[in-house]
Amino acid sequence: MDMLEAESNNTDSQGLVGEGPETQETCVRWSRPAPPPLNPQRNPITFQQIDMDHYTGRARQGMPGAQIGPVPVIRMYGVTMEGNSVCCHIHGFSPYFFVLAPDAFTDQHCKPFKVRLNCRYVSSLCTKVQGRASVVTLALYWLSFDGETGVLISGRSNKEEVQEAVLAVEITKKQSLFGYQGDTLSTFLKITVALPRLIAAAKRLLEKEVIFPVLGNHNYQAFESNVDFDIRFMVDTGVVGCSWVELPAGKYQLRERSKKVSRCQLEADISWEEFVSHAPEGEWSKVAPFRILSFDIECAGRKGIFPEPDHDPVIQIANMVVRQGDHEPFIRNVFTLDTCAPIVGSQVLSFTSEREMLEKWAEFVRELDPDILTGYNINNFDLPYLINRAKHLKVKNFTYLGRIKDIQSVIKEQMFQSKQMGRRENKSVNFEGRVPFDLFLVLVRDYKLRSYTLNSVSYHFLQEQKEDVHHNIITDLQNGNPQTRRRLAVYCLKDAYLPLRLLDKLMCIINYMEMARVTGVSLSSLLTRGQQIKVVSQLLRKARESGYLMPTYQGGVQEEQFEGATVIEPKKGYYADPIATLDFSSLYPSIMMAHNLCYTTLLQGGTKDKLGLTPDQYSKTPANNFFIKSTLRKGLLPEILESLLSARKKAKTELKNETDPFRQKVLDGRQLALKISANSVYGFTGAQVGKLPCLEISGSVTAYGRTMIEQTKQEVEQRYNVANGYQHNADVIYGDTDSVMIKFGVKTLEEAMRLGREAAEYVSSKFVSPIKLEFEKIYYPYLLINKKRYAGLYFTNPDHYDKMDCKGIETVRRDNSPIVANMINTCLQKLLIDRDPDGAVDYAKQVISDLLCNRIDISQLVITKELTKNEYAAKQAHVELANKMKQRDAGTAPKLGDRVPYVIIAAAKNTPAYAKAEDPIYVLENSIPIDSGYYLENQLSKPLLRIFAPILGDKAESILLRGDHTRTKAVVTSRVGALSAFTRRKETCLGCKAVLPDSSPLCKHCTSREPEMYQSELSKLSELENRFCRLWTECQRCQGSLHEEVLCTSRDCPIFYMRKKVQMDLASQDKVLQRFGCPTW
Repeated sequence: MDMLEAESNNTDSQGLVGEGPETQETCVRWSRPAPPPLNPQRNPITFQQIDMDHYTGRARQGMPGAQIGPVPVIRMYGVTMEGNSVCCHIHGFSPYFFVLAPDAFTDQHCKPFKVRLNCRYVSSLCTKVQGRASVVTLALYWLSFDGETGVLISGRSNKEEVQEAVLAVEITKKQSLFGYQGDTLSTFLKITVALPRLIAAAKRLLEKEVIFPVLGNHNYQAFESNVDFDIRFMVDTGVVGCSWVELPAGKYQLRERSKKVSRCQLEADISWEEFVSHAPEGEWSKVAPFRILSFDIECAGRKGIFPEPDHDPVIQIANMVVRQGDHEPFIRNVFTLDTCAPIVGSQVLSFTSEREMLEKWAEFVRELDPDILTGYNINNFDLPYLINRAKHLKVKNFTYLGRIKDIQSVIKEQMFQSKQMGRRENKSVNFEGRVPFDLFLVLVRDYKLRSYTLNSVSYHFLQEQKEDVHHNIITDLQNGNPQTRRRLAVYCLKDAYLPLRLLDKLMCIINYMEMARVTGVSLSSLLTRGQQIKVVSQLLRKARESGYLMPTYQGGVQEEQFEGATVIEPKKGYYADPIATLDFSSLYPSIMMAHNLCYTTLLQGGTKDKLGLTPDQYSKTPANNFFIKSTLRKGLLPEILESLLSARKKAKTELKNETDPFRQKVLDGRQLALKISANSVYGFTGAQVGKLPCLEISGSVTAYGRTMIEQTKQEVEQRYNVANGYQHNADVIYGDTDSVMIKFGVKTLEEAMRLGREAAEYVSSKFVSPIKLEFEKIYYPYLLINKKRYAGLYFTNPDHYDKMDCKGIETVRRDNSPIVANMINTCLQKLLIDRDPDGAVDYAKQVISDLLCNRIDISQLVITKELTKNEYAAKQAHVELANKMKQRDAGTAPKLGDRVPYVIIAAAKNTPAYAKAEDPIYVLENSIPIDSGYYLENQLSKPLLRIFAPILGDKAESILLRGDHTRTKAVVTSRVGALSAFTRRKETCLGCKAVLPDSSPLCKHCTSREPEMYQSELSKLSELENRFCRLWTECQRCQGSLHEEVLCTSRDCPIFYMRKKVQMDLASQDKVLQRFGCPTW
């Protein structure tokens, strides 16, 4: 189920209303440039809108729409090309929905129907208070209602003082989107109401009560009643997300400073019929210089307890501000509690009290007037912590962080759930006019990574790491001197800088902006809503153009399921000859276009007989569903897909010819957004808990896909064989959802590529346009393990391979330890790149031997799994460890949504794996032995056998998992456990390992070798010191200073575990040398 897909249309600002402060201008660098002098009669205002909301206001003179009572007003926020912020109030647009009208309904019925519906609405208000109202109160309700006009004059539960709930009832002729009904138009009632929230109330009354008995009992089926008011407005006015909006000269009213309700530099009012929205093409595809504020906070927690806003102070807030399109921030500053030494390139603002620091930071945000707020996990930590801390300290005016002066920012808890991302607990904070763009949530949504800590993500995408200071150390640094606080400030600034680097590298904001433009929804909707809203927006726009209405789907899970895509049974093995891969271009969208699959072309029940359709006018799908052919009527979904794919083709062409780097990013983001949007249309029809599921469409699409894969196999094998003059018989060794792998039997890459292109053109000619099979790549060599599991060297030109491509193999799985990915990667490199199977076997044996002898670094054995819920049907290792860590230290324990790192430790026989999970740091600190058998049997053995079975055959298991390399084991002695308290360790001879009665280094038989043994142990110590020095230097480079102690405790960094291990080894080796006493010469 997509998150936040609620029926309610009430999206009014969710903040608390108060009296906010005026924006102070204290620094030219912080403030926006002054707006040019404007004459509303001569000068238009053009701005790129970034956010949109609506509020309930009063009718404005000279504006269309309701003239009495409260009215909904759309509010747009944006920025001009000169960098000036704009708030535009758009008046006169009223919410509405449709219902199917009774057959005998005429224009004469509209007014009495409207009066009757208003009357029933008032009656429902009275019913709500009936249990606690007196007779006098109820009488007052009826006395306040004019039965002639249907106007409600007052009412006690009518807090918004709605005087007329239903503004208009009109007859309109349209067609339902769902199911083909010929050219017959149905009669619908368009019911316009005063406020968005009244749509749900009116729909409920029409469904449950007899509103208009004159025409008898009728089922008023609702259409488009679950469309959000903001989406309704955007569809009807042609506005898309992040588009450029123009307020023409002479059409808008510019507000004076005293009349402004926002903190924007320009504030205007205009009718919804007068403003112009430019399509984001050509000149209007440009991007305004949005201000992006990235910030990070540091808190001084108590020992062993994660910071809590009611107890622990905020000690530093680092800020980085960049203009969209620039690579480097133009503002770098840090607000610190107590003095702090200067930082090169950054402004340090020190304060004596925390209250003053928070006040000044809020003033900084208001003066800066950012359009986008970003950072790492700011939604769930930084923002809620700041707001709660300010509330605890009673900081004046802190929560007025949005663009509307009198609305406070408040924290809301929400449960985030979608099929794509699972179930997560999230917090959200409202900032009217500003978009919170939490990079952490964006990465979780868009990328599958082993770990989502900022350090791990930075290393993955930027190949650089940062110092990770544990919250227990932060207080010590704060309580130190200006230099220690400077160190903390540098760390804090880096945490604010990295999200900006990542946003630039991954083009997150550009990609999301282009997605908003392509799908027609606001930027904030992409971050807070599911996938379906994007397709709904496009479908509503196309339906409006073509005279269709979208029915309100009642919900509920359908029991019926449809069969998925076909996978041709793989012919497993190691192929030393080139394997050509042919792919269907945009398979599911092209099937929907080729066969005209749509809601509007679906023939339900006996419709084809009722309308007298002939077999040449419709097609029967492999799933036994019937759809009208495009010659009779073209479907809306195929039209949407055609426009998306043609726009993508155009964007890719422009991208090739573009030379401006920023414009290239915009075009690349656009073509990616168009591709994702086209692919999501099929998913929308198959989402059973959705806005408008249709299994006839989704089932037919996959059924066509299955027949096409089978047909491709037949066509290729029937044409490319010896009988037709070819040197070899072609063999389709594997087929997936949208691709087939073909062994033509040729030995050279050039010949395989020629045949692949020829086969793609030949097979494409057998299918209906626009279905197209394309030659994409050659795998040479190719290791086919099983369905959806293969690896090969990927060639697109014969000169050099592009990459080593792996699918379904443990090189990319996140729930395995790194040792698996590293070993499988190296084995595949030896098999595919070096073509050295013997070398691959020897390497695998050596890794297994190292594992059993405790020579593998613990960082290679860490497994991570996401904590998606607290209780599972069966006990899980990561959940049990999270509970164990909560008992040790609740502050550092993993929380819902976190990925939990753990290793499997040795325990008594038959102990279940979930009981053997332990925190890697705890294992290192207490020398707890690792369960090497578990890693060999449960982590390494299956992946190894999968890739070596096609090469070694049945002997793979005995060669790899048995033999001399598995006969030696080493186990460390644990410092914790049941017996450790009752045992005493006795020293042994360093030479022959005999047990000694005292702590002397050697027994009497080995004393003659003392110089030799001392030199040997000294060499070991020197080697460990050298290793520790190299690791320490690497960490110093990472933290940006070679003169300060390393404090980093990043659990995602392998160097951290290595450094911890070497530290412990150094301590134990030093004790060994001390057994020799002071050396005498």
